[in-house]
Amino acid sequence: MDHLWAPWRLSYVAAPKEKPPPPATGDECFLCRCVAGKTLEEDRANLLVHRTELSVVVLNRFPYNNGHLLIAPKAHKGELAELTPDELLDLQLLLRKMLAILQKRMNPDGFNIGLNLGRAAGAGLPGHLHWHIVPRWNGDTNFMPVFSDTRVIVQSLDALYDLLLEELAVEPPA
Repeated sequence: MDHLWAPWRLSYVAAPKEKPPPPATGDECFLCRCVAGKTLEEDRANLLVHRTELSVVVLNRFPYNNGHLLIAPKAHKGELAELTPDELLDLQLLLRKMLAILQKRMNPDGFNIGLNLGRAAGAGLPGHLHWHIVPRWNGDTNFMPVFSDTRVIVQSLDALYDLLLEELAVEPPA
C-alpha cells in the first residue's frame, strides 16, 4: 500500500470545528421509539424483533445487506462509558446469540460487526449506541452500487422478521 504524506493538512484536521447538531434525544430517537412500543404489533411495525431485560434487536430499515441487524441498549446512551457492566454484558451476549441465529438460518460466509461512535465515524444516530451486524457472502458485491447507486437485497424485511422470530422461539436464552 502506498502512503501519501500530507503534513500541511494537520492544521485543517486539528482546527476547531463548527459545533455539530446535538445527538437525538429520546423523543427524536428511532431506537427509543422502538423500545417504547408496548404491543407485538408495534414491535413489528418498528422492526423490533427481540427484547431482553436491557437490550433490543431491530432490523435495519435501510440494510447494507440481507440480514442487517442493530443491537442496542434499551436505555438512551451514546457512549460506551455510560453503559453499566450488566448492560454491556447483555449487549454482547445478545450479539453472540443473533450471530448464531444468522449463521444457522442464513449461512453467511462472514460478518461485519461495527459500532460507529460519533458522526465523524459514521454514526447516523450518535445519541443511542447500537452495533451493526451485517452478514456477508463471498461474491455479495456486484456492479449495482457502482453504476446505479442501488443495493440488491434478496429478502424482504417481513420475511427476515418472521425467520428471526421463528428461530428466537426455539433458541435457548443467551
